[in-house]
Amino acid sequence: MPASAHAPYPAFEARLPSLARNAPELVVLTCEHASAALPAPWRWPPGDAALRPTHWAYDLGAADLTRELADDLNAPAVLSTFTRLLVDPNRAEGHDELFRRHAEGGRPVALNATLTPADADARLRRFYRPFHAAIDAAVGSSAAPVVLSIHSFTPVYDGKRRDLEVGVLYDEADALGEGLHARLQQAGFRTERNAPYSGKAGLMYSAHHHATVHGRDALELEVRQDLAVDAAFRARLRAAVTAALAALVRAP
Repeated sequence: MPASAHAPYPAFEARLPSLARNAPELVVLTCEHASAALPAPWRWPPGDAALRPTHWAYDLGAADLTRELADDLNAPAVLSTFTRLLVDPNRAEGHDELFRRHAEGGRPVALNATLTPADADARLRRFYRPFHAAIDAAVGSSAAPVVLSIHSFTPVYDGKRRDLEVGVLYDEADALGEGLHARLQQAGFRTERNAPYSGKAGLMYSAHHHATVHGRDALELEVRQDLAVDAAFRARLRAAVTAALAALVRAP
């Protein structure tokens, strides 16, 4: 059934700052992998059942952390409402992982096994482009100098344990990224720069793209998923991130 035959499904969740709070504008928050939802008319093939509750479908804990940070910082936030397996908002159009064909170990993603050009175009028009348009609008209407994207990563990948707790990703914002990394270390977190993925390898597309368009700095936080789903850990991390941003970011 064509997508137009279904009731509209929002491509994003937008959270606006409270006008009643007199807080400095520091960041615009984004969360590209906030949801594992697969909107109609798409349906999960049986072959993807094992992927649906995992990081292949969404970033566990990232949405909660984004919403909580938005409240703490009184910052605008834009979160996705669809699984990254439908289309990945943290990849550029034309990227070979925009519609992921394989998961860990070469396991086929059945949802995308027979993807047609028409289906790909429908996914871009209904979800990918409106999501990015919402971020563009949020950044454009805010004076905040930083776009901060929130993600999470698996404790074990390809059979290897990851002891890292928080990664600070950046491409061109070296001073800001180094500063946030150092302050999180001082707060007692096991952190690394540009790990477990590197912003300098094009792996923070969304934040970097929108920051570049509007002349802002871009950062991405990667939080280990077993910790990202822990409310107590998120509270500690939020306090440290909020204090670090207040010290490092010069509000307009």
